[in-house]
Amino acid sequence: MRVLIVEDEVNLATAVANGLQAEGYDVEIAHDGNEGLWRAREGQFDAIVLDIMLPGMNGYRVCEALRQEDVWTPVLMLTAKDGEYDEAEGLDTGADDYLTKPFSFVVLLARLRALIRRGTTIRPASLTVGDLTVDPATRECRRGTTDIHLTPREFALLEALVAAPDRVVTKQELIDRVWGLDFFGPSNVLEVYVGYLRKKVDRPFGADSIQTVRGVGYRVVA
Repeated sequence: MRVLIVEDEVNLATAVANGLQAEGYDVEIAHDGNEGLWRAREGQFDAIVLDIMLPGMNGYRVCEALRQEDVWTPVLMLTAKDGEYDEAEGLDTGADDYLTKPFSFVVLLARLRALIRRGTTIRPASLTVGDLTVDPATRECRRGTTDIHLTPREFALLEALVAAPDRVVTKQELIDRVWGLDFFGPSNVLEVYVGYLRKKVDRPFGADSIQTVRGVGYRVVA
């Protein structure tokens, strides 16, 4: 497994690289955004650990450039910044997960494993179930011709469901994907956000596309 680390803090990059190599990973390091973008374009990696505050080109722009060029290597954003708006911008530019410094190497390793298991998949321009359309590139959602405004978290949850039409997505899978592997928030947070989605994408249109599979999870049907 090959991992690219794009991090300008030399000691941190070296420590993470040493830890990953001890776990059997092949690691490359770049210390600025321009070099990181070049390496990500030219090399074949199973995952990218990408800092946001980089010289030359910040991590948001690196990730955005890769996604615009259809490079879909899983990206774990690593940053000293915190807060939902920073996380939202990272996800909006195409990152797959987000980890705030200081962090546990064990957690970083677990998240990388999860991203690599998920794999590199080409993401379609839009996902459609019936007349419900979700566009991961533009972060837009609509029912028929009606645009629906969703928060970043609501969008991530709906995208996870619509990406697997008619399939039951387990509660744990949704929690891991939308809130992260180290989420320790309220136990009912998923149910609350499913309720938010239903109020926006189903009820105003007389639809019942988000279905509960009791004891297991949720699915979206046409």
